[in-house]
Amino acid sequence: MALTRLQKILAHAGVASRRAAEKLIAEGRVTVNGTTVREMGTKADPATDNIRVDGRRLKPADTLRYILLNKPPGYVTTRSDPQRRPTVIDLLRGVREYVYPVGRLDYDTAGLLLLTNDGDLAARLTHPRHGVERTYEARIAGVPDAGALERLRRGMPLDGRRTLPADVTLLSRGQSDRDGVLMMTIREGRNRQVRRMCEAVGHPVRALTRTRIGPLSDKRLKPGMWRELTLEEIRALKKSASHNLEVQTGK
Repeated sequence: MALTRLQKILAHAGVASRRAAEKLIAEGRVTVNGTTVREMGTKADPATDNIRVDGRRLKPADTLRYILLNKPPGYVTTRSDPQRRPTVIDLLRGVREYVYPVGRLDYDTAGLLLLTNDGDLAARLTHPRHGVERTYEARIAGVPDAGALERLRRGMPLDGRRTLPADVTLLSRGQSDRDGVLMMTIREGRNRQVRRMCEAVGHPVRALTRTRIGPLSDKRLKPGMWRELTLEEIRALKKSASHNLEVQTGK
């Protein structure tokens, strides 16, 4: 009997990332052989045990999918929404596999989003110390001076913990010098991080778009549209995730 941690089984089956799988377990939505499981250390055998999520029998992911979506504003980054708002899954017409978002973009934020059923890759990309770069273009209120730009680059306390250094470039001034456009590259995925950093230096974000995820970018992908990653992009993404995790952990 090959016993494996339950959250790893869920991730391998393409149900959710390991972190999201732990939440499913904690919420009592996972059963093994008819018994609800809430303990994170629980192990099972995916070949012989009856594992269900929300009553649906777990099946291994037949085909791994890697999808790049250009998310428009007005969509939530989740598979379903209790408030019945449009979700990013609504944009994936024709995708039958159970894919899920890797990380998230705010309801009002646009730009590139990765969706997959590759649990191992999703786990590496969402690891707290993954270090995979994400680049954003932010239209902000006002034009920051050199001091504000340096604070953004150096990092600042958020929730009692300092952000990692960021790459920040003032791309242009907006209309009548009343707003500006920043390009920001961050290496951690804190909640609403770019918005909160800009607000902390007195320049709230008016519009935010993610333009790059690690090695992935696509200026030709229109809002609301999606495409499969190429084999080269998949290899580059996996290499980026593994390399940055090794650098962070000193391996």
